[in-house]
Amino acid sequence: MRVNPRPRFIASVLIGVLLVVLGMGAIRTLDRARAAAGSLVRVGSFGSNPGALAMYTYTPTNLAANAPLVVALHGCTQTANDYYTHSGWAELADRYGFALVFPQQSSANNNLQCFDWYTPSDDGRDVGEAASVKSMVDYEKSHLSIDAARIFVTGLSAGGAMTVDLLADYPDVFAGGATDSGLPAQCATSQTQATNCQQNDQHLTPAQWAARVRSSYPSYAGGYPRVAIWQGTSDFVVYPVNGTELRDQWTAVHGLSQTPSSTQTLTGGTTQTLYNDASGTPLVALFSISGMGHGTAVHPGSAADQCGSTGAYFLDYICSSYYTALFWGLTGPSQSPTSTAPPTSTAPPTSSPTQTPTGTPTTAGSPTPTGTPTATGPCVVASNYAHTRAGRAHQASGKTYADGSNQDLGLWNTFVIHALRQTGPDYWVIADGQC
Repeated sequence: MRVNPRPRFIASVLIGVLLVVLGMGAIRTLDRARAAAGSLVRVGSFGSNPGALAMYTYTPTNLAANAPLVVALHGCTQTANDYYTHSGWAELADRYGFALVFPQQSSANNNLQCFDWYTPSDDGRDVGEAASVKSMVDYEKSHLSIDAARIFVTGLSAGGAMTVDLLADYPDVFAGGATDSGLPAQCATSQTQATNCQQNDQHLTPAQWAARVRSSYPSYAGGYPRVAIWQGTSDFVVYPVNGTELRDQWTAVHGLSQTPSSTQTLTGGTTQTLYNDASGTPLVALFSISGMGHGTAVHPGSAADQCGSTGAYFLDYICSSYYTALFWGLTGPSQSPTSTAPPTSTAPPTSSPTQTPTGTPTTAGSPTPTGTPTATGPCVVASNYAHTRAGRAHQASGKTYADGSNQDLGLWNTFVIHALRQTGPDYWVIADGQC
């Protein structure tokens, strides 16, 4: 009996197709597995890419469910691998368990590989390079367990300028941003204007700067991201006036005064100036680094507040990535460092917002404020972390409460600073502006 070979041929073809499909799935699984193993991985297709950017990811092995995501944009003449290698963000992702995306510019887009932060067709909401970065965020959210409320963006120079453009374009996506040697959002709409912005004071009021942010998404009525600004005092590529203009812009966006809430000296000749809301939460931080030129500040070493490695435009002063992560709340309350140069702080000026608790904090598990004894004792100005270490306060669920009175001091970290006065044995009350 002669057997018709056609069914066997069809079966062979079907098996071959199945193997190819399974193989493609295995490749995708392998790519993700390699990412999970802690290496920089290129994502070939991540959705809509009108800006023609490349996407690279880094996923630490300890990535938890509902993890934060940080997008890190390189500077001109750099690559995603440069920023991955030197900035310190990969070290911090390993330490604290968050995901990273490194967009990469191409020389076809810009011969110096600068992100295009000054062309409306590239830096606006849902267009060009800005839309490509948003697609990368959406891709990670669909492939990893990402907390949509903890997505952040940072960048150097042109990447820093694109960072604040993204914050203006997508305040509904990003919870915070950090710009290193960057420029104000929507400072320029042409290359000629961009050069002028880099070098000169634009003579705009804070309200005028804020209007440029709001014009990026006119229908938006929600809150805006927290912003950290890093600027070297000897930067002659993006002049220091840009740090001041960024401060003016984002304090005005948040409805804050340009008068600092507190000033603190950190390692590497760095002065940290905070601008807090009425609850004492810093919404804008300006880090001015004495003598530093153009670049991202790093500080190689093994201490908790050290990270990164030196290279072209990676300058050894302070680990800016660590202090940015701390400002964003990515390090956890137990991770406040023993700094390589213990910081000193000054009391918030009397014009800074004063917190007056009026009832039970809303945080789950928080204590209930109690009546205040009338006795008067020492008055101490310090960070919330320092208050807890010294026994003047305690923390619960990531927030800080004064011992005895249980008054809400805000987030438990080294950035939020309050004055506490002792009014009885083991009893402290908020005394901002009184010490």
